[in-house]
Amino acid sequence: MNHNSLLNFTFSNQSIMSHQAFIEQLFLHNSKAFTAFPDKESAERFIDQLFDFLFLPKSVKNKQPADLEKEFESLKSHFSRLVYDVLCDKEKAQNVTDTFFEAIPGIYHKLVKDAEAILQFDPAAESLEEVLVAYPGFYATAVYRLSHQMHIQGVKIIPRIFTECAHSKTGIDIHPGAVIGEPFFIDHGTGIVIGETAEIGNNVKIYQGVTLGALNVSKGKANAKRHPTIDDNVIIYSGATILGGDTVIGHDSVIGGNVWLTYSVLPNSIIYHKSEVAIKDKYPATEALNFVI
Repeated sequence: MNHNSLLNFTFSNQSIMSHQAFIEQLFLHNSKAFTAFPDKESAERFIDQLFDFLFLPKSVKNKQPADLEKEFESLKSHFSRLVYDVLCDKEKAQNVTDTFFEAIPGIYHKLVKDAEAILQFDPAAESLEEVLVAYPGFYATAVYRLSHQMHIQGVKIIPRIFTECAHSKTGIDIHPGAVIGEPFFIDHGTGIVIGETAEIGNNVKIYQGVTLGALNVSKGKANAKRHPTIDDNVIIYSGATILGGDTVIGHDSVIGGNVWLTYSVLPNSIIYHKSEVAIKDKYPATEALNFVI
């Protein structure tokens, strides 16, 4: 038996012998690790139900305000259970729940402004209802704003579950710690990444594939500002990458597609990536140009 075969044989026997120990160790680890974790499916169900309650209500025919109040209270109860799973303190969970739901009218007002901005600036949008129902950028923004409220209240885990739920559905990754002004317009949106310490001003438009990321991902600098600041009235076109906590994009600037920035830009700037496109006559070629992509 060669050396490699012996190693494989020994490892196989150890695996068999340690199976029970592994199960016991896994049980102990999971018992400790997940004592302060909410149920992921329940959390995702809650954020979708809250979004639907605010923007996609079922028919209100033959309903009274009292009926909506019952739905609202049901959502509060659901949310309180999620928070309790994290805090393991009934009184604190109730306080967090009350504060969160008191903030919802203000968040709703911001989101209406976000939706109206999409309707105003996207020629393809024909109605506000279409924006609410069909635009992934609006859904991702709504989930972010609700999650950000939880983030500033100091609730752990749940805001990330909410924003990752939106990420999985839309391809838009917004950390709940980011600070975003109003209105905020995401067009198309797929592939957008907005980091934890990013700061975005008012009336900013961002297109697909934009990254507002960090230059340094050292764990030792986790509490430092790692992501850029985008001032008011900035447009960032598709594929642009802006990195670094010291990077500031001045107000009323335009960042063109595929730009890579790691330094600040003065207000009223136009930044673009210059590339050369060569055009040749294909007919003089001795053989066909066949490409496989």
